[in-house]
Amino acid sequence: MAINISRPKPRSRATDPGIARRLLDSSAQLSYDPLTDVDWETPLDESCHGASPEWSTLYGTAYWDEMTDAQRKALTRQEAASVASTGIWFEMILQQMVLRDIYAKDPTSDTFQWALTEIADECRHSIMFARGAEKLRAPAYRPHRVAVELGRFFKTVAYGEAAYAAILVAEEVLDVMQRDWMRDERVVPFVRTINNIHVVEESRHMQFARDETRRHLARAGRIRRHVQSLLIAVAAYVIVTSMVNRKVYSNAGLDEQRAVHEAKANEHHKSMMRSSCSGLMEYLTSVGLLTKPALFFYQRANLI
Repeated sequence: MAINISRPKPRSRATDPGIARRLLDSSAQLSYDPLTDVDWETPLDESCHGASPEWSTLYGTAYWDEMTDAQRKALTRQEAASVASTGIWFEMILQQMVLRDIYAKDPTSDTFQWALTEIADECRHSIMFARGAEKLRAPAYRPHRVAVELGRFFKTVAYGEAAYAAILVAEEVLDVMQRDWMRDERVVPFVRTINNIHVVEESRHMQFARDETRRHLARAGRIRRHVQSLLIAVAAYVIVTSMVNRKVYSNAGLDEQRAVHEAKANEHHKSMMRSSCSGLMEYLTSVGLLTKPALFFYQRANLI
């Protein structure tokens, strides 16, 4: 994929004053309550996948070909639970960054009220992901300790465009795969519902993140833009590489060491990740956040 990483022409663009109001109106018209809108009562159907098998980290490998159908379904259920757990971890970071951004700002403004609406959405999503992972009979998958500490550092220092662009990166990657999962009849129904809820509500969050990123960058100089682009790229690398915990393989009854080795070399999965991020990379290029140092980390994460 050819990417132009030259700096875009300066923009004199103020944020759209109506976007927060439109998002508030949209939220009022179409939002969900996962506690009642997801079927938590029906027992887990083990004849179903937890995610579209094409998104499995082992799909297309020799190991996948050797696995039984039951093992493949068990693996996708564990992988889906791991992605959900990573989502909870990042949503905790997201909420703290948004709260810090609106701290002491005008509470009567639509932007302030939308930010609180987004945080409320994320709280519900985190509970939904937690209950979903539990129903998939998965343990509490957590990122590696290094990733946890890097996340702690990032949420402390990230501000402005770094905070909102990182939110966008994480949500865009999830959005594409979840759109596949929610339409796939091979996926267990309650997971499809979870994905549908997340896709619908996160589309508003991503729209706000794009607008806020552009607004903050309107006053960013060259040095700030380069520093922030690198910070965002490192955050993206940590998030994406933490999505599937290596313990999913042993919990699905597989040889963990062999599975990790084949997953790391899986060109099919790398291709899926790159294709899912094509729109995101075009956006980052358009706002001048795809610098050469940043490009290195996106390539390492197989996002480009």
